[in-house]
Amino acid sequence: MSDGASTAYQSIYDASLRDPEGFWRTAATLIDWVTPPDRVLDDSRPPFYRWYPDAELNVCFNAVDRHVEAGRGQQAAVHYDSPVTGTKTTLTYADLLARVRAVAGGLRGLGVGKGDRVVIYMPMVPEAVIAMLACARIGAIHSVVFGGFAPQELAARIDDAAPKVVLSASCGVEPSRVVRYKPFLDEAIHRSDHKPERCVILQREQLEAELGERDIDWRDFESSEAAREGAECVTVAATDPLYILYTSGTTGKPKGIYRDSGGYAVALRWSMEAIYDVAPGETMFTASDVGWVVGHSYIVYAPLLTGATTVLYEGKPIGTPDAGAFWRVIEEYRAVCLFTAPTAFRAIKKEDSTASLVADYDLSSFRALFLAGERLDPDTYEWASAALGKPVIDNWWQTETGWPIAANPKGIGLLPIKAGSPTVAVPGYDVQILDGSGESVEPGVEGAICIKLPMPPGTLPTLWGDDERYISSYLSAYPGYYLTGDGGYVDEDGYLYVMGRTDDVLNVAGHRLSTGALEAALAGHEAVAECAVIGVHDDLKGQVPRGLVVLKSGIDAATEGERISRELVARVRSEVGAVAALHQVDIVAGLPKTRSGKILRKTMREIADGKSPTVPATIEDPAVLEALGSVLRGS
Repeated sequence: MSDGASTAYQSIYDASLRDPEGFWRTAATLIDWVTPPDRVLDDSRPPFYRWYPDAELNVCFNAVDRHVEAGRGQQAAVHYDSPVTGTKTTLTYADLLARVRAVAGGLRGLGVGKGDRVVIYMPMVPEAVIAMLACARIGAIHSVVFGGFAPQELAARIDDAAPKVVLSASCGVEPSRVVRYKPFLDEAIHRSDHKPERCVILQREQLEAELGERDIDWRDFESSEAAREGAECVTVAATDPLYILYTSGTTGKPKGIYRDSGGYAVALRWSMEAIYDVAPGETMFTASDVGWVVGHSYIVYAPLLTGATTVLYEGKPIGTPDAGAFWRVIEEYRAVCLFTAPTAFRAIKKEDSTASLVADYDLSSFRALFLAGERLDPDTYEWASAALGKPVIDNWWQTETGWPIAANPKGIGLLPIKAGSPTVAVPGYDVQILDGSGESVEPGVEGAICIKLPMPPGTLPTLWGDDERYISSYLSAYPGYYLTGDGGYVDEDGYLYVMGRTDDVLNVAGHRLSTGALEAALAGHEAVAECAVIGVHDDLKGQVPRGLVVLKSGIDAATEGERISRELVARVRSEVGAVAALHQVDIVAGLPKTRSGKILRKTMREIADGKSPTVPATIEDPAVLEALGSVLRGS
């Protein structure tokens, strides 16, 4: 936290903006290339920029094979720790290579080749990581879908990605229940227009699934002749897609974030040491899920590209068995850092308010806590800092960017921490705060957080199969800039403060959920005439959704309302999944709108959060909003 750290950061940051091609050419030396990059940036077709356009590589080779070839095959690559099943397994890099070669061979045996898509719908088990790497090995494009998503969400992703094969499991295991995956998968395929040729099902002993004509048992798949033959690494262009990861859009149709191979590998490898201060051979514990971007980047790819050891944790921060779960994992695997969401720490704080369980564990290996996925509130920051006595580092980024936009770059040098700020822009990101006319604002003035193009390697070059939506969603508001969709400001010291979303996407415990998807589920009920979903503040989850519903005429809310509300909550759970966490649906007489018909969600959200909103002059009927006041404040 010295002036030296500040000087080092500023020098590196300035160099990344002054000469981005030189900066990212140097960073590219951390990756093994089949054809090294001659050109670093193709800027011939803005706003579509491509990094390392003439280079070739294989990401799986960089994540697995090269460490074995370097003589480190016996180093632990993945520690699988599952308190919900009582299972622990360690895969060395040599073990990982053998299994990835086999699964890649099995996929080849099913006709999967370069450019084909594979949907991975799995719990937090080693096979999920192996499946991702096996796809990368043969040049196939994986699309991981979080196992908690319900059939309609999975169906939308199957239709958009059009996978040749789906890799799944019989079930997921939660602390208090077993979640059947196979019926969800079957229903999703029934609903989707695209039909995968094959589904490979990992049978878990907690609940085995009945297999159909399309299905193959994972054990047979991984021991097949094609799997025994294995598959070697296929050379792909740096600009070829590594994966598609879907994020909720405000229209309800998920957006397929396209992640290229070369730029992503370079950015993640660089970030591991510069931001997270994790070196080859050290252990990183990222408590997330492989279905989210944090899991893709910092459970799977970044640690393995670095030659570090990663922890694959199938458990919770509390209840598996108690609020000391994370401390046990850190002690057991000698983790140097923990990366999770603020929600996890709010849950730990609720269960163990004095952090008494920390003293039960040897955390001498532990150097820093990294939190991301939602705003880190000062209370949680202060509690975690006091509990651990180590730096608590907020970092802010998005599914779209794939790695941090703003962080405290611990590997470069730790800067003074300010509660409520993710610190400074990461090298490579030209972050600007713009007003409504696209002009940069003064320090301390709030505006739209934007990133000047071109964005650095690893960020999305476009959306899967939808260049037009990429432009309309992110680039049209401020030409020459990427719109993050968050508002905030930069202070006099250059520290960024992210104040919240400027659109209607909810952030529930770090999971981004579209109001459109939730509203579509509510609107499908036969009694509903109109509905809106807003995100309201929650001390534990950051935000939780609340539903507001207008019933069709002729339906008596007094006698039928309670039953309908229960049915609507159940309907959202069925259509969107339990991750939506929608538990409250209020029956109301009307919804406030502008004259053009836009529902005033932001205004309602501010009332529900106890604020005094400025009511838009375009409101159609102020009396409707006044009537809602007691409902919204009565949460």
